[in-house]
Amino acid sequence: MAQIEFKNVTKEYVKDIKVLDDVSFEVEKGEFVFVIGPSGAGKSTIIKLLLKEELPDSGEIIFEGTDISEITPDEMPEYRRKIGVVFQDYRLLNSKTVYDNVAIALEVVDSDEQDIKSVVPNVLNLVGLLDHSSYYPEQLSGGEKQRVAIARALAHEPDILIADEATGMIDPDSADGIIELLEKINSLGTTVIMSTHDQRIVDKMTKRVIKIENGKIMSDKKGGKYRA
Repeated sequence: MAQIEFKNVTKEYVKDIKVLDDVSFEVEKGEFVFVIGPSGAGKSTIIKLLLKEELPDSGEIIFEGTDISEITPDEMPEYRRKIGVVFQDYRLLNSKTVYDNVAIALEVVDSDEQDIKSVVPNVLNLVGLLDHSSYYPEQLSGGEKQRVAIARALAHEPDILIADEATGMIDPDSADGIIELLEKINSLGTTVIMSTHDQRIVDKMTKRVIKIENGKIMSDKKGGKYRA
């Protein structure tokens, strides 16, 4: 059984203008998938639908065997914890330290203090920033900020990590470091879905590439290239 299934999904924000048009694909547990395409192609809409921030106008989205349209409001916090999200602009709290920026992801769901003290150092160590625990975001480079964002997304041990243009605001060397980290996370069993415009990274990685344009999937290839 696939971990994620989009079945004939269509989404309109404006009548008769389809952001997604009868889109179908599956993602297996443990895959690393790039979703590419120009701005406005529908990449972000796929992420919003998977997070149930938006609902499709038609079609089904199945997550681990469950149609997410059937997930109740009471069940949503548990569902969201299964999906970690990393954004292009980091979304860190400048008034809080690196440690506290990660801890807050656990605090908002009333995690036990002992769990927080255990989990936060572990994920900071994973992303290579344990020695920066007491730093503030303004003291970090762009690549380091993105590593903190990844640590925060991993705090709940999600089944899936979504990286939404995660290298869009950092230099190529830092971007390579982030990709290596995402590969490491993927090797530990977490499914990674990354939307990107970065042709260099896509071509270098030779992972599965789903290309979307004008709301339609134009190609879906394992070991794909950006312009194949």
